[in-house]
Parts: sequence; C-alpha cells; structure tokens
Amino acid sequence: MDETYVRVRGEWKYLYRAVDKTGNTIDFLLRARRDKVAARRYFEKVIAHNGEPETVTIDKSGSNLAALQALNVERETPIRIRQKKYLNNVIEQDHRAIKRRTRPMLGFKSFRCARIILGGIEFMHMIVKGQMNDGGIALTPAQQFHSLAA
Repeated sequence: MDETYVRVRGEWKYLYRAVDKTGNTIDFLLRARRDKVAARRYFEKVIAHNGEPETVTIDKSGSNLAALQALNVERETPIRIRQKKYLNNVIEQDHRAIKRRTRPMLGFKSFRCARIILGGIEFMHMIVKGQMNDGGIALTPAQQFHSLAA
C-alpha cells in the first residue's frame, strides 16, 4: 500500500493505492488529506471489498502506521505490518502508469473530475495488466474497455 500525489486546482491531493505481490491492483481511493483518518478510511474500504489481508507492506508514513495500529486494536487477529523501504517497490513502480497519464494533464479542475478520470485510468490499467476477464473472446484492451463502457 502506498499513496501518490495528483494536482487538483493547484493543490496536491493524495491517491491511495494497493497492489498484491504479483502487481495486480487491489483498490484505490482519492483523498484531500494525507492523515490518519484518510488512511484508516482507505484500509476499511479495502478490507470491506477484498477481505482482511495477512500482511500489509507500507513505507515509513506515520499516518498509515497509526491507521493500521488503530484497526488492529479492534481485531481478533491483527494484520501484520511491514515497514520496509524496498519491499514497497512493486507499488512504487505501478505508480508510473498513473503518473504517465496525469503528468501531461497538468492537474485537474475539480476533485470530482479527478476522481472520475483517475477511476477510468486505474480501470484501464487493470485491463492492460490482465486483471479483467474478457470471456475468452481475445479482445484488445481498448476493445475490452469500450465493450464495458458502452
């Protein structure tokens, strides 16, 4: 799990993202602040949609650590937390796809617009990585996106 920055109306906002060991996107969430409340909201969303993980690898962010520790207090089986700089390289490299698409845009005009466009970018990136099943039809990623969007 990691967060990256995107510019919305001249201010930096935070895109929380999580990937598994193989690099498949688990979930993402755009938040206005990078604090314990935002990190906890993200972890609760991920756990509700994808189940409870055994281990979470994060960077040295204090807000992420505090949010996970707060979640562990309420759980019977705590989530193991790993804070290793180089174990987070899988997600750091996965940020490139988002940055490659958003950098030429020079930011977003509104938070709502950023949330919608980033959702589409993340979804297309998941299709390209092969996370979406095309039913054996062998569609290209663009055709698969178009068939789902239409």
